[in-house]
Amino acid sequence: MSAPHSGETGAPGSPERATTRRWWGLVIIALAQLMVVLDATIVNIALPSAQRALGMTDGNRQWVITAYTLAFGGLLLLGGRIADLVGRKRTFVFGLIGFAVASAFGGAATTPGMLFGARALQGAFAAVLAPSALSLLTTTFTEPKERGKAFGVYSALAGSGSAIGLIAGGLLTEYLNWRWCLYVNIPIAAVGVIGAFALLPDPPGNAGARLDIPGVLLGCGGLVAIVYGVSEAEPRGWTDPLVPALLAGGTVLLTAFAFWQAKAPSPLLPLHIIGDRTRAGCFLTMALAVIGMFGMFLFTTYYLQVILGYSPVTTGLAFLPMTAAIVICTTQISARLLRHVVPRVLMVPGTLLATSGLLFFTHLKVDTDYAGHLLPGLILLGLGMGLIFMPIFATATAGVAPQDSGVTSATVNTSQQVGGSIGTALLNTIATTSGAAYIAAHLTGPAQKALTVREGIVHGYTVAIWWAAGIMLLAGLVAGLMVTSKAPVHATAPARVPESVP
Repeated sequence: MSAPHSGETGAPGSPERATTRRWWGLVIIALAQLMVVLDATIVNIALPSAQRALGMTDGNRQWVITAYTLAFGGLLLLGGRIADLVGRKRTFVFGLIGFAVASAFGGAATTPGMLFGARALQGAFAAVLAPSALSLLTTTFTEPKERGKAFGVYSALAGSGSAIGLIAGGLLTEYLNWRWCLYVNIPIAAVGVIGAFALLPDPPGNAGARLDIPGVLLGCGGLVAIVYGVSEAEPRGWTDPLVPALLAGGTVLLTAFAFWQAKAPSPLLPLHIIGDRTRAGCFLTMALAVIGMFGMFLFTTYYLQVILGYSPVTTGLAFLPMTAAIVICTTQISARLLRHVVPRVLMVPGTLLATSGLLFFTHLKVDTDYAGHLLPGLILLGLGMGLIFMPIFATATAGVAPQDSGVTSATVNTSQQVGGSIGTALLNTIATTSGAAYIAAHLTGPAQKALTVREGIVHGYTVAIWWAAGIMLLAGLVAGLMVTSKAPVHATAPARVPESVP
C-alpha cells in the first residue's frame, strides 16, 4: 500500500488540517469572548429575583453589576500585560477556570456580600481572559482574507453579546431561576478549556520582561477610581462629593501613569501603542460608540418592561433583530469589505447608520408600538455597530509586536468597558433629571399623576437618547479624522501583518 502524499487533504501538518484547526480554535476564542461580554448584562433581568432571594437593599443592588464592571475595567491593562509575559494560552485557560469557579461561587451565594464578591472575581478573571482571547485571534489569523472573516465573527459576538445576555437572562430567570445566570458559565468554560488545550496555539510569553509594578498601581488604580466614580454617579448624583473626588483622583493617577510609562524600563502600556494616530482613533471611537449603544440598551430595557409591560423573556427577545443585524453586518459585509477599503470608509457610515437608529428612539411615547418605531431603530443600530466594531478590532490590533499584543488587546477592551460605564451613568443621570423636570412642570392633579409620571419617564429617555445620538456622531467624526490607515495590500506574497507571526 503506497504511502500518503505529504500534501494530502487532512494529513497531519497539511495546510487543510492547519486551516481547519484554526477555525475550530476561533470557535473556542469566540465562545470565551461571548461569555465575558454577556456576563455584563445577563444578570440585569435576573436582578429583581436575586434581590428578593438574598434580601439586598435598593441602595446595594447596583453592586451586582458594578462589582463586575469595576474589576473588569480596572484590571484589563494588568491582565493584558500578564498575557504578554506568561503566554496567551496559559492565561486564557487560567481565566476560563477562574471565571467558572467564580460563577459557581456566585450561583451558590447565600448573602449579598457573597454574590458581590463572586461578581468581582468574575470581573478580575475576565480581565485576564478577554485580552488573551483577542491576542490569540490576532496571532492565529494573519492572512488578510481569513483575518477579515475571523474578526467578523469575533466582532459580531463582542457587539451582540450584551443583547444575547439580556435574552439569556430572561430565559434562565423565567424558566429556571436567577442562579442559572451564573451557573451557565461553568459548562461554557469547561468546553473552552478542553478546546484550548486541543486546538489553540501556544505562542511563548516574554519571559525576560518584568512586570511594571508602579505602572500597575497607577494605571489600574486610576481606572478603578474613574469606573467606580462613574458608577456611583448613578445612585448618588454627580454633585455628591465622593463622585468628583473619585474622578479627580483617577485623573491624577492616570496622568502620573502616563508620565511614568514614558520612562519605565518595562512599561505596562508602551506609549507607542496609544501614540499611533490610527490606533488611538480606534480606541476613542470604540469608547464613544459604546456610550451610545449602552444608553439604548438601558432605556429600551426599562421602556419595554416598565412602560409597555413586557415580560423578561419578551424583553430579551425584542433585541433579537439588533443581534441578528450585528452578526450579519460584521460577518457578511464588514469582513468582506475591509479587505478592499480603508477602515474609516466602514466606520464613518456605521456611526451614521447607528445615529439614524438612535433617532427612532427619540420619538418614543407611552404607547409607541414595537414594529413601527423600536424595530427599525434596533435594526439600523445593529447594522451600524456591525460596521464599527469589526474594523476597530482588526485595525487596532494590526501591526503590533508580539510582546505587546496582549496589552493592545486589553486597551481595546478597556475603551469598550470604560465607555459603557461612563455612558450608562451619564445618560441615566440625564434621563432622571429630565424626567423629574417634566413631571414637575406637567403634573396638574392626582387624577393625571400616573399618566404624567409615565410620560415624564419616557421624556427622560428620549432626552438622554438625543445625547447618545450626538455622541455617536462624535464617534464618526473621530473615526473620519484619526483613523488614517490604508486598505490592505493584496498580493500573492505572504501578507504584511504584525511581526507577531514568524
